Amino acid sequence: MDRKFVLTAFAYALVGLALGIYMAGSQNHTQHVTHAHVMLLGFVVTFIYGLCHKLWLNNLTTTLSKIQYYLHQIGTLFLLIGLFLLFAKTFPENVIGPILGIFEIMVFIGMLLMAVLFVVATQKTDV
Repeated sequence: MDRKFVLTAFAYALVGLALGIYMAGSQNHTQHVTHAHVMLLGFVVTFIYGLCHKLWLNNLTTTLSKIQYYLHQIGTLFLLIGLFLLFAKTFPENVIGPILGIFEIMVFIGMLLMAVLFVVATQKTDV
């Protein structure tokens, strides 16, 4: 799982950096919120999840860890697409806002599941 998280994180980093380079070159910074979310949720959080799997979760692949991975990735991907469309003024906020809320909740549940995985994997067993 750690490799899957880290490779996904690098993909997000490349997308985020490309968006940043575009914004700098065009002097159009309307997507700065999208850029920040790509870099933080996509790259940083996903990379940290990979570190958690490598360092504390013993890189186990369980049903819960797979659910957590896909919930975070689907939520993040569609949240980022939605933010891009929002700030490109493709859809008004009252239309896309509720949809973004669904993906935000998915990302939140993904974080909650990672916390559960971490607590379970690192709890001390007294014998």
